[in-house]
Amino acid sequence: MTDDLVWETLDSQTAYECPGFTIRNESVRLPDGTETEFDYLSEPAAVVVLPFTTDGEVVVIEEWRQAVHRVNRGLPVGSVEPTDEDLAAAARRELHEETGYTADQIEQLCTVEPANGIADSVLHFFVARGCVQADSQQLDFNESIQVETTTLEALRNAIRSGEIQDGRAVLGVLYHDAFGSDEA
Repeated sequence: MTDDLVWETLDSQTAYECPGFTIRNESVRLPDGTETEFDYLSEPAAVVVLPFTTDGEVVVIEEWRQAVHRVNRGLPVGSVEPTDEDLAAAARRELHEETGYTADQIEQLCTVEPANGIADSVLHFFVARGCVQADSQQLDFNESIQVETTTLEALRNAIRSGEIQDGRAVLGVLYHDAFGSDEA
């Protein structure tokens, strides 16, 4: 039955490219034989880290987000790089680069496709435990990030009130609450 839903890709090309993502344009044939165009955003897989300190606080970041023209409060997030040994290594690297913290333990929560109708984005969520500040941040040239800690309850309340709107942070906390372990 699902074969009746498959689109055939006739041609695929880059419509636009910039650091961080590409817009792909594909010529496709729909199951009824109709030929049309389909555009989508293509980007590398990313890791999202919900980091807990040794005291049970959550390490959060505040970062300027040009697309929404405001400071965004959320979790450390970054692209998986070809040099990363595995996804856990990518999560550890991003945590360290964006916050200066290192983790004693890292555990994968889930993998999601947050917008698969318009993008091929894949997010791999991790919980980091036993985090301690090891040294300073190692930010990319286009990152403006401040680090702070808060309680998990305060983070939940900020999500509930709409203060935190970042979908990656919301999903990470909610998934942790629903399916993660009981420990902070």
